[in-house]
Amino acid sequence: MTAPIEFNLFAPYNKGAALIGSFSDGQEISMKRGEDGYFRTTVELEDGIYEYKFRIQSNSWFFEPEQWVDVIDPYATDINGESGENHGIVRIKDGERIVDTYVWKHDDKPLPADHELVIYELHVGDFSGGEDDRHARGKYKHVIEKLDYLCELGINAVELMPIKEYPGNYSWGYNPCYFFATESSYGSTIELKQLIDECHGRGIRVIMDGIYNHSEASSPLTQIDHDYWYHHSPRDPENNWGPEFNYEHYDEILDTYPARKFIGDTIRFWITEYHIDGIRYDAARQIANYDFMHWIVEEAKNTAGSRSFYNIAEHIPETTSITNIDGPMDGCWHDSFRHTITVHICGDTFDLESLKDVIDGKRQGFMGTTNVVNYLTNHDHERTMLELANRQIFEEEGFNRAKLAAAILMTSVGVPLIWMGEEFGEYKPKQPESSKIEWSLLGNDLNHHLFEYYKGLIHLRKNSHALYTENIDFIHENLEAKVLAYSRWNEEGSRVVVVANFSENFLSSYHIPNFPCGGTWHEWTGNYQVEANDDGMITDLGPYEAKVFVWQ
Repeated sequence: MTAPIEFNLFAPYNKGAALIGSFSDGQEISMKRGEDGYFRTTVELEDGIYEYKFRIQSNSWFFEPEQWVDVIDPYATDINGESGENHGIVRIKDGERIVDTYVWKHDDKPLPADHELVIYELHVGDFSGGEDDRHARGKYKHVIEKLDYLCELGINAVELMPIKEYPGNYSWGYNPCYFFATESSYGSTIELKQLIDECHGRGIRVIMDGIYNHSEASSPLTQIDHDYWYHHSPRDPENNWGPEFNYEHYDEILDTYPARKFIGDTIRFWITEYHIDGIRYDAARQIANYDFMHWIVEEAKNTAGSRSFYNIAEHIPETTSITNIDGPMDGCWHDSFRHTITVHICGDTFDLESLKDVIDGKRQGFMGTTNVVNYLTNHDHERTMLELANRQIFEEEGFNRAKLAAAILMTSVGVPLIWMGEEFGEYKPKQPESSKIEWSLLGNDLNHHLFEYYKGLIHLRKNSHALYTENIDFIHENLEAKVLAYSRWNEEGSRVVVVANFSENFLSSYHIPNFPCGGTWHEWTGNYQVEANDDGMITDLGPYEAKVFVWQ
């Protein structure tokens, strides 16, 4: 039983194109271009899996004029790169093109709202699975094996470093080649859907790292008609990672913005096909087009419908304009938080005003709780334990300072993000080569205690909804002793007070005046009750220690 299957390729100003497939014994099937700019042809195919590619007369300036080149379908949803010569893969079932036959199981499960998120950033290839076998990890299915661990930690969102198909078998993913295809070295499209579905089943949202500033140099659109989709040359050669999409270019004849159309199609596809719950937009400063970003965020939210969808910009250096009233994004990576907390726990400096600025982003001009995503580190930075070790701070002293940083991360205004392994003191330096998580560290007491500390803080955050608000008062500051205290609250009676000592001195019977109210407080880190009166509270503060008081 065969059915007519259409193959099409949008290439409005190219002279000629042909289709070549496993169904044509490598012979060209000619394609005809319509007035809408699409080359089309129809092939009678039985249900099955086929390889195919296009041959086109390129308009790209680095080829001979109208030179014939072979390209993969820019809209291919699966790539076979194993033979060394890439082909797109098309699946036909019941006479229709499909991605796969996966049936979603957990679409009805409730998921946390943006302001409730604790995000865990991970790289599929380095995070996952099979500790006793160094070679058996690095796939979607191995991340599924770790979901029980992530649930125990308490996080409720994972942010996957880019999972679009890139050249070769290992990369951070910031060199996407095929925007509709998932990275095949991590597993199949079905296995990615299983991972996302299993996350949803456990109440975990999935945020995808999206690269919309540039593509890998060999990406199909660059080969078809480079300057139709991309800027001719990099606008900022110092910060250039490949051909840059040109979101300003408008095609008057076809009434379309070609690059916007392509990326819009990409994002709608991922939300519809893979049920993702948010996107981190890489290199938003380089995209540098708020008009496009407003449009793409609206497209994403419209496609997600009633589901919460969180749009986060990586804009380095950060800027409030990208998230505030007129800004396109919901949230912004809060890079100054990372830099400020790191130098303070390392003892490099003490600056009360800059500490207060990052703990309460409103002081920098950010507006609400979801406008900033706070982190101590991420894939772009060294891990906290390494930053400490570089300053000769090791063992228990290092772990104590890491706990201080974690307490501030989880009690500051904003959405917290943890980089994989940070929660138990992974210390490996960042590098472009594969760098597996050292899961065996969890067998050490200090590492395990840090994990338990993170787990407790996440639990505290989920149960003390004062930490979901933007309410914060800095109730006490002591420049000489290097102590800062702040209070968080909501209108329903949840109150948390954090007292942080950024010095290497033990402060005995330290007095904190201006406590929000007298009565019984629970000190979370040591698990004991303590009384505050009209005169405030007295507590001991260890070197580089935070005390966290929860109103009973």
